[in-house]
Amino acid sequence: MQYLHTMIRISDIDESLHFFCDLLGMKEVRRRESEKGRFTLIFLAADEDEQRSSELRSPELELTWNWDPEELTKDARNFGHLAYRVDNIHDTCQKLMDNGVTINRPPRDGHMAFVKSPDGISIELLQKGEALEPSEPWASMENTGSW
Repeated sequence: MQYLHTMIRISDIDESLHFFCDLLGMKEVRRRESEKGRFTLIFLAADEDEQRSSELRSPELELTWNWDPEELTKDARNFGHLAYRVDNIHDTCQKLMDNGVTINRPPRDGHMAFVKSPDGISIELLQKGEALEPSEPWASMENTGSW
């Protein structure tokens, strides 16, 4: 068995690509549109997984946008969360926060944080290697909302 991808439904392509690509640094590796099925599939890979994605089509994140209007609730957690390892959790969280993303669980421990995508998908961010030294504003920042 081999892990291939996680699929999440999205409500706005541009908003989702901004979050996952511009802010988290993922790359769009392919896109498929189905006129008959009335949907668009966009496959993303983390920068360190891009080579494996091109060779194996895994590991990837599949964004599914249905052309017909569909209400996606921001509180749905029907599959848990996505997890990504990042080079510097403090810098990543600062970039996200500077761009209007709420840090739901700040990286107080220098190791783990949680944010949500524009469609309310919980994203776990984990520090690559050893935890960073706790620092402000993260060390004293309270949790916000759910994750």
